[in-house]
Amino acid sequence: MIFHIVTLFPDIMQSYFSDSVIGVAVRNKKIQIKFYNPRDYTTDKHHKADDRPYGGGPGMVMYAEPVLKAVAKARGKSQKKKFKIIILSPGGNYFTNTRAREYEKKYTDIILICGRYEGIDARVEKILKAELISIGDYVVTGGELPAMIIVDAIARQIKGVLGKYESLEEERISSHEVYTRPEVLIWKGKKHRTPDVLLSGNHKDIENWKKSL
Repeated sequence: MIFHIVTLFPDIMQSYFSDSVIGVAVRNKKIQIKFYNPRDYTTDKHHKADDRPYGGGPGMVMYAEPVLKAVAKARGKSQKKKFKIIILSPGGNYFTNTRAREYEKKYTDIILICGRYEGIDARVEKILKAELISIGDYVVTGGELPAMIIVDAIARQIKGVLGKYESLEEERISSHEVYTRPEVLIWKGKKHRTPDVLLSGNHKDIENWKKSL
């Protein structure tokens, strides 16, 4: 799968995508991540990508044309690829693990458009017939953090990214309580013990314990 990310700030995402599980997935060619900066598709010498909103109000709004050109570059000329175009927006549909699975199964390429400031000219959504997606009932500074979350959540659904299918927490019984060595942790003079059931070796009792949490 290829993730195409349209963003004014690609550099702030590079570190996350180059490390850990996602970095390994990129190096192993399980996924590709490509960046498109709308500033590269502007025509003025200052590469201005935004302007004041019509009708007044605070902040700046991203121009439609540079974003549309960036998306056109991402799409290329291939008609065989199955694209999903997403605009990250606090007013969009909530992103869930169910959506992550659906996108992984249905699409070869996902275009993520990251807004900034007061947002993106609304004509982008209408022209591209893009889906507005939100990662939660709150507002962050831009679409870059939500884009990274979505890439991570979808990528882990792809076979081979996590190494083992069982590594998917959503495919096994997983509680919020997990323990590792030492069996007894001594902290500031007080002993904190691992639950006896986890040391019992009885897998049925352990699974029942996890379900009870």
